[in-house]
Amino acid sequence: MTKLTRKGQVTIPKPVRDHLGIGPGSEVHFRRAADGSIVIEKADGTTRPSRFAKLVGSAGPGPTTDELMELLRGEPE
Repeated sequence: MTKLTRKGQVTIPKPVRDHLGIGPGSEVHFRRAADGSIVIEKADGTTRPSRFAKLVGSAGPGPTTDELMELLRGEPE
């Protein structure tokens, strides 16, 4: 939990700073999300890629939809 100082300052927890890739002197941007929550972002608009991003497409092309349907439904009669 973080407390607000009399000057309106807060300390951003280290895991959040690490996730955003920010450090001393970095600029951050606060915005309101559609659901009313407040989002903090690195001011240059870049965020670190998701840890899953590098896995996208790593499984290869795989079978076609028709091949999967045949496998799931069995051989046609």
